[in-house]
Amino acid sequence: MKISRLIFFSIFSILLLFTITTYVNYTQSEEVRENAEFLAVSSNIVRQSNQFQRNILYMERGLKAYIITGENYLIQAYDSTLLENSSLLADLSTSISANVVQYKKLNEIKGLYNKWIKELARPVIISSSKVGAAKGRSATINQVLKSEDEVNNKLQQKFRELLSEEYKIRSARKLNLEKSEEETKAISFLLTAFSIVVGFFIAILLARHISTRILKMVEMANTIAKGNYKVQVKDKGNDELSELTRSLNHMAIVLEQNISLLKRKNIELDQFAHIVSHDLKAPLRGIDNVLSWIEEDHAHQIPVKVHEYLQLIKGRVNKSENLIQGILSYARIGKDAYDNELINTSGLVSEILETLPTKPGLKVTVESNMPSLNSEKVPLTQVFSNLISNAIKYHNKQKGQVNIFYKENNSYYEFFVQDDGVGIAESYHKKIFGIFQTLVQKDSFESTGVGLAIVKKILDDRNEQIYLTSQPGIGTTFSFTWKK
Repeated sequence: MKISRLIFFSIFSILLLFTITTYVNYTQSEEVRENAEFLAVSSNIVRQSNQFQRNILYMERGLKAYIITGENYLIQAYDSTLLENSSLLADLSTSISANVVQYKKLNEIKGLYNKWIKELARPVIISSSKVGAAKGRSATINQVLKSEDEVNNKLQQKFRELLSEEYKIRSARKLNLEKSEEETKAISFLLTAFSIVVGFFIAILLARHISTRILKMVEMANTIAKGNYKVQVKDKGNDELSELTRSLNHMAIVLEQNISLLKRKNIELDQFAHIVSHDLKAPLRGIDNVLSWIEEDHAHQIPVKVHEYLQLIKGRVNKSENLIQGILSYARIGKDAYDNELINTSGLVSEILETLPTKPGLKVTVESNMPSLNSEKVPLTQVFSNLISNAIKYHNKQKGQVNIFYKENNSYYEFFVQDDGVGIAESYHKKIFGIFQTLVQKDSFESTGVGLAIVKKILDDRNEQIYLTSQPGIGTTFSFTWKK
């Protein structure tokens, strides 16, 4: 299976589990909301039922008081309570319309109440208004008390039955809600735990399926970086990582072929360079020998002009030999391995100065406390030798100064070779590090344009830096870094 599909289905499975958990929690919240609404309606039913019973009592008391006193305001209170009861009955009918048993009880209550109003209360009020004597009222009171006790007891019994049914429904709903909450908690916990376990398992599966193979490819890349190009990684899958593995294996094969070819070409090139240099130097030495023989055998016969030409030819031969030697030195850079040794840079610079020609009026000063370091001596000698040689060789003033000093940094030294000679224009600051690039005339026998190129290549091979600061007519400062 493709890794993209595997990741998609893994994430989809986890999301599906959490969606189910969310749905269960949502269902539970709906049940809680419905129960809360039911409790609100139930509380309203209880409150209205109690209010209706109190109103019946108020109506009975008001009716008795009217019969006794004959005061009309008592009938007005009776009538207002009668209107309120009508509203309460309508609300109760709406609230309990869904429950058949309660609705039947409420209809029985309505029947008793209407019977009490029509057959007892209203006729009593009408007859009491016509009876003026206290004797008549007393007879009416006895009649009311006897009838209303019977009706009131029946109404109270019906209301008790109604409220009992309401409390029974409420208890059942409460038990169902508690049971539903417990079930929902258990399901939610199990689904959440299962989602976590599945997610963890999928994460481990993906990590093992992907990271293990990636680590093998990283190990392969590190092995290739160390120079072993024959390494291969086995992967029989058919996903994106398998394609990448096959590409890496193919790359390793191509690299191994190309590196082998390159090594063979380099060996052939080195052999060619040595053969060519030997073959080129041999005729040059022959020419130089012939010129020397001519000068020795015919010293008194050669005209002055011909003697100048002979010297010019010898200079050209010398320059050609220097060019060949410079090319060989440039080609060998980076191919020879040198062991580290303790180097006293003060002694190293002194040895170099002893081998270089001096110029009258030119003073070379070396800082007294030059550092010692454990490094490759031959490359460092080549760098110092070329820079100091250039500073002396191209100094064009009668009196001058060459200063050699250093600065210490955390992990490296920075060495300086400073002169107050001719200087270098800024437009040539980069060009002079190219091979065969020189600022003197091409006819100059001393300049080959290889020295600074050798310096640059030695430093580049070791990830070191070289800097140039110069102004024409004022002088030049070369500085380079060298790790401690």
